[in-house]
Amino acid sequence: MVSEKIAPVAVVMGSDSDLDVMSSCIDQLRDFGIEPTVRILSAHRTPQMAAEFAQTAREKGIRVIVAAAGMAAHLAGALAGRTTLPIIGVPLISEAGLGGVDALLSTVQMPPGVPVATMAIGRAGAKNAAIFAVQILALADGALRDKLTRFREAQQDKVVEKDSGLR
Repeated sequence: MVSEKIAPVAVVMGSDSDLDVMSSCIDQLRDFGIEPTVRILSAHRTPQMAAEFAQTAREKGIRVIVAAAGMAAHLAGALAGRTTLPIIGVPLISEAGLGGVDALLSTVQMPPGVPVATMAIGRAGAKNAAIFAVQILALADGALRDKLTRFREAQQDKVVEKDSGLR
């Protein structure tokens, strides 16, 4: 059961410049009634802090970690190597990168036994990461499962309404 005292989802990003894109993830989680733990941790600049975060996340009540980074995008993999919690990776576009493809490949190409669920590049991936985290939590939380069902129904209703407007 999702507790109001515990943030079951953590959103971790490699830089404060990632917050603009990851706000769609944070906002989507809030729409489901989940106030996430939000952190800036770097696989390269704060490796000990990132490792400690991953190693202690479960005991802090975190059940799913969303990790977003650009360029080398090692954050999701670095966290996945330190915890058995589900990690959802969101590859991001960086100014010096290759349009996010570099981050996508770094996030998706994990060695066997250390999986990272990888979303699309950027804002759409960030939003889907939130929804995927909710799907994971909804396996054990009926109230959250009901919210997810209503969310899906609302999506369907929007498409049907737009389709009807074309006739």
